[in-house]
Amino acid sequence: MDSKYICLLILVGLSSALRSEGFGTFGFDIHHRYSDSVKDFLNLDGLPEKGSLDYYAAMAHRDQLIKARRLAVTPASPTPLSFIGGNETSRISSLGFLHYAIVTVGTPPLTFIVALDTGSDLFWLPCDCTSCARSLNTTSGKTLELKIYSPSNSSTGMPVPCNSTTCGQRRRCSIRYNACAYQEVYLSSNTSSTGILVDDVLHLATDDSQEKVVDAPITLGCGIVQTGDFLDAAAPNGLFGLGMDSVSVPSTLASKGLAANSFSMCFGPDGVGRMVFGDKGTPAQKTTPFNLKQSHPTYNISVTQIIVGENATNVEFSAIFDSGTSFTYLNDPAYSVIAEGFNSQVSEPRYQPETRIIFDYCYALGANQNSFEYPNLNLTMKGGDQFYVNAPVIVIPRQGGYAYCLAIVKSEDIDIIGQNFMTGYRIVFDREENVLGWTDSDCESSLFVALLCVRASFSQGFISFVMHF
Repeated sequence: MDSKYICLLILVGLSSALRSEGFGTFGFDIHHRYSDSVKDFLNLDGLPEKGSLDYYAAMAHRDQLIKARRLAVTPASPTPLSFIGGNETSRISSLGFLHYAIVTVGTPPLTFIVALDTGSDLFWLPCDCTSCARSLNTTSGKTLELKIYSPSNSSTGMPVPCNSTTCGQRRRCSIRYNACAYQEVYLSSNTSSTGILVDDVLHLATDDSQEKVVDAPITLGCGIVQTGDFLDAAAPNGLFGLGMDSVSVPSTLASKGLAANSFSMCFGPDGVGRMVFGDKGTPAQKTTPFNLKQSHPTYNISVTQIIVGENATNVEFSAIFDSGTSFTYLNDPAYSVIAEGFNSQVSEPRYQPETRIIFDYCYALGANQNSFEYPNLNLTMKGGDQFYVNAPVIVIPRQGGYAYCLAIVKSEDIDIIGQNFMTGYRIVFDREENVLGWTDSDCESSLFVALLCVRASFSQGFISFVMHF
């Protein structure tokens, strides 16, 4: 019997969430929440509770001091930028359960905590804004002030003129700002970012033993007006679009010969991850081709078969791999195949939380129950490779104990493979070969930093969980 460890985050208040050759590779760490190894490395004694906004505020303050020291060195210095060692971030429950990374932009450098989104293209920051989040209230009642970008305060920042080739046919000119304008509208209700395009530098370092500092010229959005979730629920300090459009950072790095046209994101079972620009994965990785016939290409793939436990169903559908979506959204028939197949193979009684949540299939655990089984979930991708879903469930608290839910939401429009399905994988978005690649990975971390750890044993199409508190 094969076994491995998986950690699950207890979701409280869930109802509100809702090898490159010839090129360098550039990388920075991403984390769901801070690990003890990070705390030891940065000498972080006396910090608030992990994962809280107070904890992030303390980390961000110390991180800025570290960044200032590192960026003050001469360009010839081998000292890496903070993307390598000092950008640990947190998966903050009150900010949409998204993955965040600290990025450094401009001259002098400013740091921002941004959501990582493979479902959109533009990297934007709150900038000279008339409508944006300028602060966040922490659980202790303190106020966390957020950085606001301004091209006028960066010696390397310059608005993109209207006659620039960057502006293109899909952009318009802002007469007021005499610059190329943009408006990005997102799937979340009434959520958008509007502003102008700006050229500036993104501070990176080579992902090798030399860790050479690289100031990468990029185009970003100066977000003057943010609406909807960007004001309080998710990505209040910026969004790092990683899509296929020429304006995205991966596209820019490739076009300037700084990195191969590929990148990877790793989502470890303990919440620790890593992101590398120019990473094309390994020959041993599994792959499936992107569907590129859309007018606006995305990381869209095709699934040909769903296996729940030992029951296989041939059903074909396409879905977008989107790190900017916390959970997985599927339409029928795929949703029903998974949900009904799952429901028919679990032994715990159905549970309906008192507070409405986005998941339809939840199951109550007994007061003294410390283990449970549920069926394996596998997706057969176009080309035949199997994508095993490591974390299809979440555990939630309930009065007198716990419950677990199938973490899939019934979609009303497009199909999305969210970041919960990416757990335990190094996902490669190879835009040169036009394939998605995946390899089992713990992202080089052995620590468990979630609130609930479980041991999973895989046998006969089922996973057996033993919970440790």
